[in-house]
Amino acid sequence: MYLDSAKKQEIFEKYGKSNTDTGSSESQIALFSYRISHLTEHLKSNKKDYSTERALRMLVGKRRRLLDYLIKVDIERYRAIIKELGIRK
Repeated sequence: MYLDSAKKQEIFEKYGKSNTDTGSSESQIALFSYRISHLTEHLKSNKKDYSTERALRMLVGKRRRLLDYLIKVDIERYRAIIKELGIRK
């Protein structure tokens, strides 16, 4: 499995406030980004997998909404997570 609990803990520890901080916007955005990159690699070799393509689009939308929320709440946290993850708008 590509995303086990140890990998999730590592992501939450790196981008959240602690390894149990699963609810902060930064940790969720980081987790979505990891999942998006995995699904993108899957779709490069499986071009006709439309259900995965739909799931990828939904994840990108969720991440976009979280980033929009973060802009409204705290622009500095938004800039930090964008720079750290290498996401472009």
